[in-house]
Amino acid sequence: MSAELVGGSALGAGFGKLITAVLDARKKITQFDSSLKKLEERLNSITPSIVEVKKFMDQSNHPRVELEKLIQILKDGEKLIHKCSEVSSCDYFNNWRYANKIKDLDGSIEKFFQVEMQVIQLWSTTVLPKSNRLSLSNRGVSDNYESLGSCEATDPPAFMVGLDVPLKELKRRLFTDGESRIVVSAPGGCGKTTLAKRLCHDQQVKEYFTDICYVTVSKTCDLIGIIKKLFWHNAERVQGFQSEEDAVNQLELMLKRKVESGRILLVLDDVWSGSKSVPDKFKFQISKFKVLVTSRNEFPGFGSTYNLKLLSEEDAKTLFCHSAIPEDGSRSSMPSEELVNGIVRRCKGFPLALEVVGRSLHEQPVEIWRSTLMKLSEGESIVNSEDELRNCLQSSLDALDDKDIMLKECFMDLGSFPEDQKIPATALIDMWAELHKLDKGGIYAISNLHKLCSRNLLNLVVTRSSRNDANEIDWCYNEAFVMQHDLLRDLAIYQSEQEPIEKRKRLIVDLTGKRLPEWWTKEKQPRSSARLVSISTGYSVDEMFSSSWCSMQLPEAEALILNFNQTEKKYELPEFMKQMDELKVLVVTNYGFCTAELTNFSVLGSLSNLKRIRLEKVSIPTLCKTSIELKNLEKLSLVMCHKIGLAFASSTIQIPEMLPNLREINIDYCNDLVELPEGFCDLIQLNKLSISNCHKLSSLPEGIGKLTNLEVLRVSSCTLVSKLPDSMGSLHKLRVLDITGCLLIRKMPKQIGKLRSLREFHMRRCQCLCELPSSVTDLVDLKRVICDEETAQLWECFTHLLPDLTLLVPEEIINLNWL
Repeated sequence: MSAELVGGSALGAGFGKLITAVLDARKKITQFDSSLKKLEERLNSITPSIVEVKKFMDQSNHPRVELEKLIQILKDGEKLIHKCSEVSSCDYFNNWRYANKIKDLDGSIEKFFQVEMQVIQLWSTTVLPKSNRLSLSNRGVSDNYESLGSCEATDPPAFMVGLDVPLKELKRRLFTDGESRIVVSAPGGCGKTTLAKRLCHDQQVKEYFTDICYVTVSKTCDLIGIIKKLFWHNAERVQGFQSEEDAVNQLELMLKRKVESGRILLVLDDVWSGSKSVPDKFKFQISKFKVLVTSRNEFPGFGSTYNLKLLSEEDAKTLFCHSAIPEDGSRSSMPSEELVNGIVRRCKGFPLALEVVGRSLHEQPVEIWRSTLMKLSEGESIVNSEDELRNCLQSSLDALDDKDIMLKECFMDLGSFPEDQKIPATALIDMWAELHKLDKGGIYAISNLHKLCSRNLLNLVVTRSSRNDANEIDWCYNEAFVMQHDLLRDLAIYQSEQEPIEKRKRLIVDLTGKRLPEWWTKEKQPRSSARLVSISTGYSVDEMFSSSWCSMQLPEAEALILNFNQTEKKYELPEFMKQMDELKVLVVTNYGFCTAELTNFSVLGSLSNLKRIRLEKVSIPTLCKTSIELKNLEKLSLVMCHKIGLAFASSTIQIPEMLPNLREINIDYCNDLVELPEGFCDLIQLNKLSISNCHKLSSLPEGIGKLTNLEVLRVSSCTLVSKLPDSMGSLHKLRVLDITGCLLIRKMPKQIGKLRSLREFHMRRCQCLCELPSSVTDLVDLKRVICDEETAQLWECFTHLLPDLTLLVPEEIINLNWL
């Protein structure tokens, strides 16, 4: 039926041949039936979109690279299915190999309709009449940054030990009809998540279950958010849920429809005791639906429990040696067997402890190994398993010697952010620039993150990067994030809490539960000398005191991190901020599903030392309604913020008076930003203006030419920007210009040749760019142009006049593992 709907044209023919080949193969061969069935379902689900794309091709008369890519995928798929028909059922190796190839084909098709289709849809809005444009909004194509959550398990580590027996037992239980709910329970750091991921990627499991959904629950849980992710995962339109009960009911109805196509496995990873009610919401009486939970706790009322044991001594030694000793045996002096066994025994079989301690000893002198064993031996009297693990982890932190004291400080600061949340590298750069006087460009901060990552104390993830595309002048880290295992975060917090509140360097207040610290409700609050203050609140607590903060005394605090999960419409900045005279950095982040309005900006008026503000996922319509003057503010970052234009349009004070010394503005993923506030063009001290992923921004104001001190201008991935203002020629100090991902820009302003200081020009993914003005030959200081092959061809006719110019065509790398 699908083939008949789309016949004709290269696209229609390719799609028709592929689905016909799949149907024929399912009739003739049995060894690939489950894989072919899933592929057939995928092809049937995209048939309506294929019809629309074919219509677009027929009417646009302009073939696109993205469409040619899809046609090639379909052709290659047809050839693959024909090859599968030739494989003998007794050829086990090729059966396995071609089953994986079918899976890869299904993944390629899925990725196309998640990523490339958005480009095609945008292109159709520029070349076709409105009545003929692509309409894919309800077919799995979304331009909402916040809806990119994935329900697919990322790959487990390449090297694993001690999981064969647990994996075999879990598969036995899952493949048994009478057992529909299983809890994998063990202390933190024992490998529960690794086991769950390996299970999700096991070939037998993938063939047994038609669909596998993997969701991390963590300590602070958003049930409705989880259910919405499951709807997105199943390509179902997400309706507004009236309540948690309504969301659960709609999920049950959706699952009952989906199991008609095959079995479903839901994995709820890292469920904490505070979220123990969450698994109960998924206790549906659906015969083909099974749930696997991983937790530090047992939930006997939910399902059967599988206790994941610690590693045996042999497996523990194997894992430790893999982390600590080079596989090629290249060490000049190898540690003795006795030394290795002693450290392994002190790690008590905890996989994470073995890896972290092993990594800290990699390539270290034997003396460091001996001192590590001595320190671990001193903790033998601790009987609580969590304390034992903490001692193991602490030894890795102690391995940072005196010259690495700054690394230890940076590691300790990471405890200021919520667990299981990605930490933006830019937030850390802002914090460390003021707290530790690290280079304000972020170079030393990122270097420290790489060093901590190499010691296995955190994971540094770059979601989008390009090989050979490192800026030499301006470093942009908007796409870099830090992830930290909750045990390592616990270690940082544990260390910070060893001093009394009054003497702590870091005051980390976790209010994500319903109970408040005793001192929080006292009439007289303790006076803290902390330089870094972090307050994290959850749903229930936000509702309790979003407008009734306590009166904390923080006279020496230089950085304030406010993390919240807001269900209410407003979140009020605390009044005690007025007395934080030394405050230099303010980071406010909403980790909730919906945007919350941030209020009470008047408290900022008394903070004369405030230099950096970073706001994420908040609405700021009242930012400028109070006549506050942030005279020393140097950097303002707005990420996923709403009503920016309204905030500055309704200002009761002129923007230059409010922000007289602002040097840098970063605006990222602010989807309701239609135009840049005109007052920004009067900020004559501005050195850097970065606007990225603002998909409703259509142009820059002509007044931008007044920013004569501007050195960096970044307008990247703003897909509706179609031209740059002619006044840009007045930006004589501009050194870096970045228009990456501005799909609709067709030509450069003629005045661009006046940018005599321009050194770097980033212009990848500018598909519509068709010409360069001759004035580019006046860009005598231009050293690097980073672009695609098509754009490079436009520059090649000018290179003989620009002898110092280097054209770079990098390979783009997109990392989705952090989602």
